[in-house]
Amino acid sequence: MKPITVRQKVVVFGSLNMDLVVRVPRMPQAGETLSAHGFLSNPGGKGANQAVACARQGGRVLMVGRVGADGFGAQLRTAIVAQGVNAAGVATTPGVSTGVAMIMVDDAAQNCIAVVPGANASVSVEDAEALHDQLADAGLLLLQLEVPMASVLRAASIAKDAGCTVLLNPAPAQSLPEDLWPLLDILVLNETEACLFSGLPSVDISNAADAAVLLLRRGPRDVIVTLGEHGVVWASAAGARHFAAHKVRAVDTTAAGDTFIGALGALLVEGRPMEEALAHAIRAAAICVTRAGAQASMPSREEVERFG
Repeated sequence: MKPITVRQKVVVFGSLNMDLVVRVPRMPQAGETLSAHGFLSNPGGKGANQAVACARQGGRVLMVGRVGADGFGAQLRTAIVAQGVNAAGVATTPGVSTGVAMIMVDDAAQNCIAVVPGANASVSVEDAEALHDQLADAGLLLLQLEVPMASVLRAASIAKDAGCTVLLNPAPAQSLPEDLWPLLDILVLNETEACLFSGLPSVDISNAADAAVLLLRRGPRDVIVTLGEHGVVWASAAGARHFAAHKVRAVDTTAAGDTFIGALGALLVEGRPMEEALAHAIRAAAICVTRAGAQASMPSREEVERFG
């Protein structure tokens, strides 16, 4: 892995959503009405979540994205600033709503999510072009797929030219342009996404290493497949390795993946080895699932260091 210790800023280019969370005993069937037993309104969005998770682990984080000119947008900007994220890159887009995620969480801690992109769909190639100055002193660019693909591709290209490590979390799962693959340094994805990109009929703990090795051939230097309660598999040129998860009582898995990625990024820009960064990120995600909500469930650096 190329040294990035002299560039400890993390730039997150992605989405900001207001999460509207409904707690249900089980997921409803089509046409069925269930009585729910809880409701929460929480700041979220994969981009903002990863930014907050990284900041909670001590990262120096700039968030770049868009919100609407509405109450949710103001709340989201205030929320990430309160967690230590620099919101100077968050623009307001008039005439559209802030992004919203409708989330159902059942009593088994599983979730089902529908996302209304809102202002996130307005994140443009021009927004990516504005990253030139910000990435000059950044060690890591975090990307997801809740903003338009053309903008993601341009952001990755600018980061590559700037010598900045590019980490992509390809969620929600969708096809990637062939031009994007060689721009990626680190790919972090779950079983569903690994199945889509590897071409394997299914991916689980039994063959996650095979999927990760297949994906390495497409360009990334490191591929990390997250497996929920079964931990993660990391593949690089040196081979593939499994890291076990910690056994905890899960309450809400909504932001576990974002917590993992933010914590991983924070450790990597400190120059920590991938093995150490992965172990730290796994602990952070384990703490996260024991709490309800997205950003509200993310642990501090001190909590992670005391865990397990």
